[in-house]
Amino acid sequence: MSRVNDVGGQTGFGPVVPEDDEPPFHADWEARVYALNVALVRRGAYTLDEFRDAIERMPPQEYLAASYYERWLHAIDVLTAPGGGDE
Repeated sequence: MSRVNDVGGQTGFGPVVPEDDEPPFHADWEARVYALNVALVRRGAYTLDEFRDAIERMPPQEYLAASYYERWLHAIDVLTAPGGGDE
């Protein structure tokens, strides 16, 4: 099943242009989201596979409008909400 994140071989998304000396995080909140995800995975709140799947299940319009770490925050929110990710 193809999802919005599976764009391999598709056209129209433009080139990926890496930044020179790109920092790992562009804002403090991104580092916090990263750390929160690491802590939750280590604690066993969810697995990396569940985390990836939660990102991939984002509605296409939301996925395309979100930044990298906004997608991570969405997945954390979904997986830690009551019901444990049962969208």
